[in-house]
Amino acid sequence: MSNYFTYTCRTAKQFEQAMDDYGWIVYQNAVSPSLIDQIKHDMDEGYKLRRAIQQKNGISADMSGTLHHLLEKDNFSLPFLSKMFCDDEIKSFLGGKYILNGINGVIHSKQEFPYLSNMHRDIRTFMPDTHILLQMIVVVDDFTAQNGATHFLSGSHKRDLRPDESYFYKHADRAVTSKGSIILFNANLWHAAGENRTTQPRRALTLGFTRPFIKQQMDYSRFLGYNLVAGLEPPLRQVIGYNARVPENLNEYYQPPHLRMYQRDQG
Repeated sequence: MSNYFTYTCRTAKQFEQAMDDYGWIVYQNAVSPSLIDQIKHDMDEGYKLRRAIQQKNGISADMSGTLHHLLEKDNFSLPFLSKMFCDDEIKSFLGGKYILNGINGVIHSKQEFPYLSNMHRDIRTFMPDTHILLQMIVVVDDFTAQNGATHFLSGSHKRDLRPDESYFYKHADRAVTSKGSIILFNANLWHAAGENRTTQPRRALTLGFTRPFIKQQMDYSRFLGYNLVAGLEPPLRQVIGYNARVPENLNEYYQPPHLRMYQRDQG
């Protein structure tokens, strides 16, 4: 990976330039080793539950090693989100307040080819001048060329054109970086997980952040419960989506402004 993608500190100019030119950026040493260890443990435990449901519902074939909706009361997710990693960058990219669209993960092992290994981008609607979705990868195990570091076709976020796969793999850059790094990328960027040729799994978190009016992958506020909101700090309440809910009855709809499900400052 070329050095111009990687920074150990952040400036607004570096972020904006990298995202405009290449569509992605890496921040090294962003997450503490202790939090990375907690994430790794909770991912391994959480996978058992999710894999059982995938198998029960007959959708396990292309979902090996994938974990969806890791926002839970008793795992790493609330402590992680409360640290507001890359908050300024996300606000800059999305033009203001934002919410969590999804918090997922992947445990990528040898000879496992989940759908993430296919060349893809993370949003179907191409709107180059309007930023809708910013993606974040949290590197839980070192990303190397041998264990499947992500391929990114730098600059491909600017064109509404699916690249030829042979061209993609010939010209894509690799996100080779150490655990604890955070990768931010434009959802229009074409990318793919690489092949893991080692005997050890490569774990990563994948989070998406959107403008508040975009529908979340799961109704996290109702999933966690409305009673939880009183104990959350305002920034965490915002990112989970408690300020951008949809009322389900007239009583929830007819409320004074400060009690409304969808707050007026959400855009």
